[in-house]
Amino acid sequence: MKRVLAVVVMLVALLTVSVATADDGGGPLGVTVTARDARVGVLVPAAGGRHFCTASVVDAPHRNLIVTAAHCLGGGGGLVFVPGYRDGRAPYGEWTVRRRFLARGWAEGRDEDSDVGFAAVAPRGGEEVQDAVGGNRFVTGTATGATAVTVTGYPDARETAVSCTAEPRALSRTQQRIACPGFSGGTSGSPWVNGDGQVVGVLGGHDQGGTTSGVSYSVVLGAQAQRLYEQAAADP
Repeated sequence: MKRVLAVVVMLVALLTVSVATADDGGGPLGVTVTARDARVGVLVPAAGGRHFCTASVVDAPHRNLIVTAAHCLGGGGGLVFVPGYRDGRAPYGEWTVRRRFLARGWAEGRDEDSDVGFAAVAPRGGEEVQDAVGGNRFVTGTATGATAVTVTGYPDARETAVSCTAEPRALSRTQQRIACPGFSGGTSGSPWVNGDGQVVGVLGGHDQGGTTSGVSYSVVLGAQAQRLYEQAAADP
């Protein structure tokens, strides 16, 4: 998951701002603020413990799908998704991950260009997670830097989400980067959402998301990510 060289990360420009949804795109570019977004939450071990990665709900026919970084789903043991997590509370409930979907490139070789994964979560009381909080569209084939994106995630050291709007830049043909302070360990899996409410990136990829808190990465979502989404979305 996203690694940080410094032991203590200071958010010099951190502001206390309530953000309704991750696709608002409001505020100055490159400034990290505290955020609220019901569609974005944390992954927690089912056996108990601290949250360790970020995930978000994406629109799917069965209304039960979340997206995150593949490296957040590769370990053993059960997982729970908590959308809208804040200060130890689960305002929209806890949703048990029942099936994970990883690209072959990641499952067989930890290929950084395959560092995107999906998970289907079980319903709660007859309700699917997308019915409870909504879901953003997962879109592939978008040119890097075509629009600014808003990245929302949960650092390990915080009990609230942080968010930043910035313009992605190409690292390579298959990887993109974004400069936002304060995206330290735990923000792996954070969605990159454009102004149309579309997930066009997922924090991960190169160096499993980055080795510093100021620069983060994502796989460029292409044909492989689209096939994986279709596989996951078809699962009942």
